[in-house]
Amino acid sequence: MPRMTRILLVTIALLLGFAVAQTTVIGVSIPAATHGWTGGVNWWAGEAKTRLEAAYPNLEIIINTAGSPAEQADDLEDLIAIHNIDALVILPFESDPLTEPVASVKDRGVFVTVVDRGLAREGIEDIHVAGNNPAMGRVSAEYMVEALDGEGKIVILRGIPTTIDNERFDAFMEVIEGTDIEVLDSRYAYWNRDDGFEVMQDFLTRFPEIDAIWAQDDDIAIGVIEALEQAGRTDEVFIVPGAGMKEMIARVMEGDRLVPVNVLYPPAMIATAMEVTALRFVSNVPTLGRYILDSPLITPENAADYYFPDSPF
Repeated sequence: MPRMTRILLVTIALLLGFAVAQTTVIGVSIPAATHGWTGGVNWWAGEAKTRLEAAYPNLEIIINTAGSPAEQADDLEDLIAIHNIDALVILPFESDPLTEPVASVKDRGVFVTVVDRGLAREGIEDIHVAGNNPAMGRVSAEYMVEALDGEGKIVILRGIPTTIDNERFDAFMEVIEGTDIEVLDSRYAYWNRDDGFEVMQDFLTRFPEIDAIWAQDDDIAIGVIEALEQAGRTDEVFIVPGAGMKEMIARVMEGDRLVPVNVLYPPAMIATAMEVTALRFVSNVPTLGRYILDSPLITPENAADYYFPDSPF
């Protein structure tokens, strides 16, 4: 073999080796753990980072948490300027304030995956991973209709005035339409146990007869339970909460009459998003598109499948 040919082949081999060894950096931007569900998001993100970096040595994952939309926007600048990321996985603190910052990241050639809360402008992200919000409302209502035999008085504690909440609420109301279930009132409880407690206290004061409660969110349900216990009215109602908090899943597993079921809205969706994004760089598997995770009804029969005792949520 001629000397120049050998040198060329060695050079190509070295370049290929460098390309194979080159590190792919994925930035993950999520809200801080100020709420039970986001605490779960943080835990699952850490689990996914450990698992993916062990499986793919040339993959580096940087996780940033933010306490506000402005802080999250600043984090995106740092991920670009300091870490030179190849991909971004982001669960926006809020949709509107993060839309242009994420679009700016995309304009710099970064692969973008958006989780849960969509952006205010379509077409920015390459991948969208989200829970099935209409299904969460529909599944909750279907259980309630069956458990009440299609009649009774209920109250609803909603989340935050957002598209996500509207999708859940509208789907719930569509199912109970035409039944003899009366919605006494519905109010926002901001996915917060303190607000859940205050709203439920008001409902208990105003309504002497309540048959069931749709709390929508497990943190809200914690506040609802406290209000019911203080009023001595736990025996007259049942609650349908949602998300998959381990304390609520434990109640379902134990056959708690007050919390007979739960409806899943998995904080583990951040791990799914990280894994799908990683596949874009470590394999030839097509990953572009929209991934909607289901919201199954969690019952005593299947609750063990959704119980993660090491998770903070």
